[in-house]
Amino acid sequence: MYIAIAGNIGSGKSTLTALLAGRYRLHPVYEAVEENPYLADFYADMQSWAFHSQIFFLSKRLEQHLSEINRRSRVVQDRTVFEDARVFARNLHQCGYISDRDWRTYLGLFDGIARALRRPDLLIYIRAGVATLRERIHKRGREYERSIADEYLAGLNQLYEEWVGSVKDVPVLTLPADDLDFVENPEDRGWIYQQLEVRGLQPYELFE
Repeated sequence: MYIAIAGNIGSGKSTLTALLAGRYRLHPVYEAVEENPYLADFYADMQSWAFHSQIFFLSKRLEQHLSEINRRSRVVQDRTVFEDARVFARNLHQCGYISDRDWRTYLGLFDGIARALRRPDLLIYIRAGVATLRERIHKRGREYERSIADEYLAGLNQLYEEWVGSVKDVPVLTLPADDLDFVENPEDRGWIYQQLEVRGLQPYELFE
């Protein structure tokens, strides 16, 4: 079982990854945010650092996919290489932060290896409006994220909807994050667990 968790910045992917890893004994694979040496520079000057930051994320996610996801039977991942290409890099290209030449180079790298990557057995999409994202970004307190414009988050949300809507070969579970607080509310967490368990997942204590 390979579960991929997709969602915008601040939607709660890392938290949900940890919750599912513990409850269902899944190996967690987290986004290498703190390892990205370009990220703070990127948020300060997207025009100069967008391509560098995306190439780092692409290389890191491909490494994670080949070394951890392809080789393990039970995995949950915090953001995939697929959405990084189809949502984040695409958005930067559409906004003019990645040139046409660099976009072609990026896509060539992604498309060249994508066929070798394991596809998720289930995609969980955390759908959150800009107000919810802004609140959660503020709570986690990463200084470099405070400068993210609402328009940038809204653009990513639009591309997420297009990308998720285009996924045909993987089952999708959409979580309405504006109405769910799976961090603080046990009932909301229980609802998510119920959705997963009717799809065949078993809690840790039942897995033995």
